[in-house]
Amino acid sequence: MAKEIKFSLVFRDMWQSAGKYQPRVDQLVKVAPAIIKMGCFDRVETNGGGFEQVNLLYGENPNKAVREWTKPFHEAGIQTHMLDRALNALRMSPCPKDLRQLFYKVKKAQGTDITRIFCGLNDPRNVIPSIKYAKEAGMIAQAALCITQSPIHTVEYYVNLAKTFIDAGADEICLKDMAGIGRPESLGKIVAGIKAYKKDIVIQYHSHAGPGFNMASILEVARGGCDYIDTGISPLSWGTGHADIIAVQEMLKDAGFKVKDINMAAYMEVRTQIREMMDDFLGFYIPKLNHLNNSLLIKPGLPGGMMGSLMTDLEDNLRSLNKWKVKNNQPELTTDELLIKLFDEVAYVWPKVGYPCLVTPFSQYVKNLALMNVIQMEKGKERWSMIAENIWDMILGKSGKLPGEVDPLFKEMAKAEGRKFLDTDPQDNYPDDLETYRLKMAQAGWELGEDDEELFEYAMHPQQYEAYKSGAAKAAFEKDLAERKEKKSQVQAHHGSGNVKKQLPNQVTVNVNGKNYLVNISYDGTAPASSIPSAPEATQIIPAPEPQKGEGIEILAPLEGKAYLVQSSSETPKKVGDHVEEGEVICYIEAMKVFNRIKAEKTGTITSIAFTSGDSVEEDDVLMTIA
Repeated sequence: MAKEIKFSLVFRDMWQSAGKYQPRVDQLVKVAPAIIKMGCFDRVETNGGGFEQVNLLYGENPNKAVREWTKPFHEAGIQTHMLDRALNALRMSPCPKDLRQLFYKVKKAQGTDITRIFCGLNDPRNVIPSIKYAKEAGMIAQAALCITQSPIHTVEYYVNLAKTFIDAGADEICLKDMAGIGRPESLGKIVAGIKAYKKDIVIQYHSHAGPGFNMASILEVARGGCDYIDTGISPLSWGTGHADIIAVQEMLKDAGFKVKDINMAAYMEVRTQIREMMDDFLGFYIPKLNHLNNSLLIKPGLPGGMMGSLMTDLEDNLRSLNKWKVKNNQPELTTDELLIKLFDEVAYVWPKVGYPCLVTPFSQYVKNLALMNVIQMEKGKERWSMIAENIWDMILGKSGKLPGEVDPLFKEMAKAEGRKFLDTDPQDNYPDDLETYRLKMAQAGWELGEDDEELFEYAMHPQQYEAYKSGAAKAAFEKDLAERKEKKSQVQAHHGSGNVKKQLPNQVTVNVNGKNYLVNISYDGTAPASSIPSAPEATQIIPAPEPQKGEGIEILAPLEGKAYLVQSSSETPKKVGDHVEEGEVICYIEAMKVFNRIKAEKTGTITSIAFTSGDSVEEDDVLMTIA
C-alpha cells in the first residue's frame, strides 16, 4: 500500500520569508475559507515566530488575530501550528521560565494545536523544557532539528539529536531546513535514521526554495519515511519562500505516494487574495529579489525566513552607508555590491563564532556582526569594532552551548573586557519577571486579557506593546506606508509608466483604543503641520519634545535605529543630572533586531538627552551630552 504524505501550508512563513509584515486579521479571516476549500492541507501554520511582533508594529492586537485566524481551521478539522524559539519563545532574546510556561497556556487557549520548538544552537537544555511546558498545556510538542551544512552537522549528529528529543517526550520531529541548504541525500538518511529508532514518530519537513535544493530534498525525505511536507502558494512560493503545493503534489504523486487532490479553483482564489493583500500594503515591504531563487545563498547559509526582512532592512543600511560615502567623497555602493560583501563576510564570521545554526536569533546575530564588520571596514575601521550585547551573549554561551569552538580572538577580547564564558543552564541567567509586568499593567490601568493573554504579550514584547498601546506604532507605520506609496508613484511617473500619479493624503486618521487621531504627514523631509483631533472627542497627539541642548561632549549614534533608554524593566533609565562613569551603558540603539549598548565616553554628568525612548535616530545624531 502506498505511503500517504500529508501537506502543511506555512501561511505565516510565506509572508515572513517574503517581506516584513503579515496580513491584517480581516484579511486572514477572509482567506481562511478558500484555503480550507483547497482540500489538500491537513495543517496550516497560523502564527508564531515574528507574527505577533509585526502585528504590534502596525498597531493590531495579535491576540485577537490568533483567536480569529485559528477558529475556521479548527471547525474544518485542520490542525494549526506555530513556530516557537524555545528559550526565546516568540522574541529575539531569552525569556524567564514563568513567561515560557504562560506562553503555551495562552497559545493553546487561543487555538494553536502544535508548537514547533527550535533552538538555533540545537541545545537540548533549551528545547526539552519547552517540550514539557507545551505538553502540560495540552499542545502537541514538535521538536525541531535546525539543519545546516558544516563539518559538525553530520547525519549522525542529527539522528542522535532526534533520539534525545524523542526520549525527552517529543510527540513529533521536524527537520527545519530554514535556509534550504540541507543536502537531499543526507536529509533522506536523517529521516530514515530517525524512523529506524522510532517507527511511528511523526516527521515533518520544512524547507526554503532559494538555494535550489528543496524539491530534490522533499523527494528524498519522503522516500526516507517523512509524514508531512511544508509548502507554499503562488505568488509567495519559490524565491526565499517555499516550494509550491502544486509542484510538490505532482512530484510525489508521480513517485507513487498517496497525496490529496488540490481544488484548483480554490487555489486560484487564494492566489488572487494574496495578490490583493500585496497590492493593499504588504507588497510595499517585499523586495523584488525575494521572488528569485539564488544559489549564492548556499555559501552564507542565511535562512529564507530572515531574507524577507533582511532585504527590507538592507535598504536603510545602504542608504546610511552611502550617505557617509558621499560626505567623504567616496563612490556609493549598489544593493548587489553590499549583498555580496555581506554574504562573503557571513561565511568568514560563521566558523569563528562556533557554527551556530543560522536561524533566529543566531542568523541575525551572525548577519549583524558580519554587516557591522562590512560597514566599519568600508569606513576604514577594523573588524569587530562593534559587537552588540546579544552577540556577546551568544559567543559567551549565555544562550546555550555553541556547536563548535569559538575563535581565540574572541577569548582574548572577552578577557580584556572582563567577560566570562558560561557553561551553566541558560535558563538560570534569566530570572522570573512576570509579576513586574503584572504590576506595571495594574499601574497603567491595562486589562490582563482573556487567559492573561495581554499580560503575556506585554511581558513578551515590552517596547513594541507600549508603542502599540500608545498609538505610536500605528502612526509610524501609516507614515512609513504613505511614504513608500509616494515613492513608488514618483518612480512610475519618472519612468513614464502611463500611470497617473496619485495625490496622497497629507493626513491619515489613526484609531487607537477607540479614539481617533489625525496625523499629519510630510513626504519631503520638512516638518508637517501640527496634528489636530479628527473628531471632537479625539485626544490630540502630543508632539515629541524638542531635543534638549547641554554642555559637554556629544554622544553620537554609531548607527541608524531606534533609541531606547532601557532594554528591560529591571533597568533604571538615565536622566539629566545623573553621574556616569566612562564605559557605563547610558542607552541603547535597536537596529537589525538587536540592542546595541551605547556607553559613556567620559566620566561626568548627563547635561542633556536628545531623544525620547522609541525615537528613530540616524548615524551621527546626538543622543546625549556629558560634561
